[in-house]
Amino acid sequence: MSFDTILYEEQGPIGWLTLNRPDDGNMFTAQMCHEIRDCINEVRRETRTRVLVITGAGDRFFCIGGRKEGMEDSTLYAGMLPTLEIYESIERLQKPVIASVNGFAVGGGQVLQVMCDLTIAKQSAVFRQVGPMMGSFDAGYGTWYLEDLVGKKKAKEMWFTNPKLSADEALALGLINKVVPDDRLREETTRMALEICDRGAFALASVKAAFTARHGGVGGLARVSHDLLLRLYLETEESQELGESFRGKRKPDPGKMGH
Repeated sequence: MSFDTILYEEQGPIGWLTLNRPDDGNMFTAQMCHEIRDCINEVRRETRTRVLVITGAGDRFFCIGGRKEGMEDSTLYAGMLPTLEIYESIERLQKPVIASVNGFAVGGGQVLQVMCDLTIAKQSAVFRQVGPMMGSFDAGYGTWYLEDLVGKKKAKEMWFTNPKLSADEALALGLINKVVPDDRLREETTRMALEICDRGAFALASVKAAFTARHGGVGGLARVSHDLLLRLYLETEESQELGESFRGKRKPDPGKMGH
């Protein structure tokens, strides 16, 4: 896969998606948002990779938010930075997603790491939610999912007062999973990803869908029932008998139901 604002490579069963705008803090642009979405959707359609890692290019920035220039002059979708495309694609992906935070995770970048299933960060990484300081906000994923991680009071504090958190402080809050020395981030991320790759792919997909269903409403429940259960049901004797009886214009055999 070839993109302009991100890089993608496969390392055995691990896919590495790198935000590749280091001269601008790896900030989201509309193009980057769509390219991340498209990349994740491609990963979703293959079985080579078992875990996806998202990181930033360079050694200073994971991602420090989004550029809002270049949008159409509209209050509709065309006038908004499409970050939700990224967060939704992470939710839909049946494979675990690890944020490998290589520097500042600020604003939309902080929300991005929150949306990943696990986060490993280098010791010098910094986490901050800055929306109200910058005249913007996140009224969905960045609040509900943050509350799940750190609790409502602490999540509100992060949004209302915008503290700058070190990696160790983020770990203590439950905001991230692991802190490693700066020079071992890639190595330790790979180690974590390979450990997950040893688990059952279908089992991991089921567990992830169960977590997602809580906030996903009908969409979350559909991911469980459609994406995970329908394929299995289609292979049952009941499903095959119903299909054959319908095509043959006859009554189904009740003895083949419920098997």
